[in-house]
Amino acid sequence: MKKQLKSFAFAVLAGAVITSCADSASINQEAASSYTQEMGKIRSQGAIDTTSNTARRIHHVFNKMVPYANQANETGLKFNWQINVIKSKELNAWAMPGGKMAFYTGLVDTLQLNDNEIAVVMGHEMAHALKEHGKAKANFGTMSAIAGAIGGTALSVVVGADVTDLVTLTKDFALDKPYSRSAETEADEVGLMLMARSGYNPQVAPGLWQKMAKASGGSKGALDVLASTHPSDESRQENLQRLLPEAMELYKAAKNKNG
Repeated sequence: MKKQLKSFAFAVLAGAVITSCADSASINQEAASSYTQEMGKIRSQGAIDTTSNTARRIHHVFNKMVPYANQANETGLKFNWQINVIKSKELNAWAMPGGKMAFYTGLVDTLQLNDNEIAVVMGHEMAHALKEHGKAKANFGTMSAIAGAIGGTALSVVVGADVTDLVTLTKDFALDKPYSRSAETEADEVGLMLMARSGYNPQVAPGLWQKMAKASGGSKGALDVLASTHPSDESRQENLQRLLPEAMELYKAAKNKNG
């Protein structure tokens, strides 16, 4: 009987996951709709910046990088890239599935970013969209919701233990955080190559995270690194430094091509 229950619970879970996983087109469409609504609210509050020098610089970097982002798009779907600059002291930038982006003036103004440094952040966020990290997050959310619906009792049949608390913990670390550490690292790496192909100097990338560390009051301790979705500033810098020779070759080729 226990063996039958085990097979049944596993079949229910697997079947629900297969039929419920969100596809890229649907996620991109939902993201576009949410983005339009949110930007409409922010615009009505007069918080969309279209005229400042900071906004012009951000849009210039964005427009220069979009063609190369399109070349790097392996999702099989065309992205309708959009960006809005938000007047805020917050040090933030983000990208939604399908290429809907926001950049906060505080990030540029407070850290006094040059265009190459803006491109580091731009490339990182574009990479999240290109690698469909939002899709993975949405699909993991679907699986976690299914697990919660089936309940700890049924799941205990599958894995041999009561995992009610594990589902809650998984939801906290996998869904309530922006992206996993592996996704953040991949975005760093893909973004670095993207900015270099776009003609921005990748040598500034490791130093940007030093700026970020100072702005946040210093680098993270070992325990924080384990619990955080972001790599430590030190490990991030080391990884980017490792990739610089390859990125510099792309940057030099871009500069030679564009004169």
